[in-house]
Amino acid sequence: MNNEAIEYHIRGLLEAIGEDPDREGLRETPRRVARMLNEVLEGTAYTNTEIAQMFGKTFEAPAGSEGDAVVMKDITVFSYCEHHFALMYDMKVNVAYIPDGRVLGLSKIARICDMAAKRLQLQERLASDIAEIISLAAGTQDVAVCIRGFHSCMTARGIKNTSAGTVTETFRGRFRNDPELKAMVRFDNN
Repeated sequence: MNNEAIEYHIRGLLEAIGEDPDREGLRETPRRVARMLNEVLEGTAYTNTEIAQMFGKTFEAPAGSEGDAVVMKDITVFSYCEHHFALMYDMKVNVAYIPDGRVLGLSKIARICDMAAKRLQLQERLASDIAEIISLAAGTQDVAVCIRGFHSCMTARGIKNTSAGTVTETFRGRFRNDPELKAMVRFDNN
């Protein structure tokens, strides 16, 4: 990221909304915003393939587990909507996959979700990105990702509907057509 350009433009934004960027509370704001963007948008520096390589530590699947699913639920992430730079918050991610001889380290699943969320995103693309990364990292086509979250572009502006949540689902491989597999990863109210 170009921190110098971010600082310059944040200063201009402060001026454009009628603030004095030289007043005490705002003097360091452009630098703080640049540091924050580097942190919360870290995933923009990596492709899905690179994230899969970063967090692709696998282990031999247990004997006799062929066809068994690995399911991790309620992974907490947040992201920023690419349309408004608005926060997507209280996001819970459920991930399931059927190993093909290898299993991912459990912490890697949560790290993949976190890194994929650290981009300007659409919730629909985030689910697809996570599914693609899990597929690459685990070496399986059988992946499902369900996300439930709230979007401040809906809750804090525009229609201001604070109770409107969004659920997105991505099913690949065997999850696509198997209701029992889908049920393993879906949120209880689906």
